[in-house]
Amino acid sequence: MSLLDTLRVFPQHLLPQRVLSALVNRLTRLEGAIVPLAIKAFCAAYRVDLTTAEQVAGYRSFNQFFTRALRADARPIDASAHAVVSPADGTISQIGVLEQETLLQAKGRYFSARTLLAGDEVSSAAVAGGHYTIIYLSPRDYHRVHAPFDLHVDAVTYVPGKLYSVNDRTSRVITSLYSRNERLVLDCSSEWGRCAIVMVGAMLVSAMELTCVNVPDLMGQSRRVSRLALGEPAPYARGAELGRFNMGSTVILLLPRGAPIWRPDLGNGVPVRMGERLTSPA
Repeated sequence: MSLLDTLRVFPQHLLPQRVLSALVNRLTRLEGAIVPLAIKAFCAAYRVDLTTAEQVAGYRSFNQFFTRALRADARPIDASAHAVVSPADGTISQIGVLEQETLLQAKGRYFSARTLLAGDEVSSAAVAGGHYTIIYLSPRDYHRVHAPFDLHVDAVTYVPGKLYSVNDRTSRVITSLYSRNERLVLDCSSEWGRCAIVMVGAMLVSAMELTCVNVPDLMGQSRRVSRLALGEPAPYARGAELGRFNMGSTVILLLPRGAPIWRPDLGNGVPVRMGERLTSPA
């Protein structure tokens, strides 16, 4: 961590994070002539590739563009037996083995799975000594999140928190960044046992959505930790859509012992695409 990083991140402590996010929520849902102009400017600034999008033009709002679907053939899902595939387009921030219940956030900074999972002792014990990866979604990326393997969502927990940026600079500066930010924890079951998928909110992320739960109902008005156990676990085949971010953020996978190991060529800063195999062949 450098002094320059600290100085650049410091304003995030002062900004009215929720006010700004609420403003972004409203602005990105406006309709009218400004929408195509905003999209064009955004694509130019972030070099967004629309060639794989299901819809290239005609978006009614900026948010509809931002959460755009891809063509059916744009992201082939790896069909290797027992494979874990990337749940999203993005860049690997960290990848490795959990030291008991501890994950690496950035050089010299660690955080606990138990804290990330809102104190859930059963889930954190289930993944202790297993594998994890943290995938960062930049503004230019596709922003839907998909099942990385065949799974059932057994419960969903909403965890209130801050909305710090989740880029590399902020992760180097802010202790337990992902455990401090607002997030959705998907408690899942798989062929290897219990696992977790965490969608982490961030600066200007105006909302997160899931296909199995109405997130605003789960959050309620109190913004307290809220857990919903699904009466019937929701099944998802590998590659099926789990949810989406309405602005860029991060997905964290926590897998138990016995799950396939990561490909040796994967590491910090490696770009991945949804459906790409992340694990070594069986």
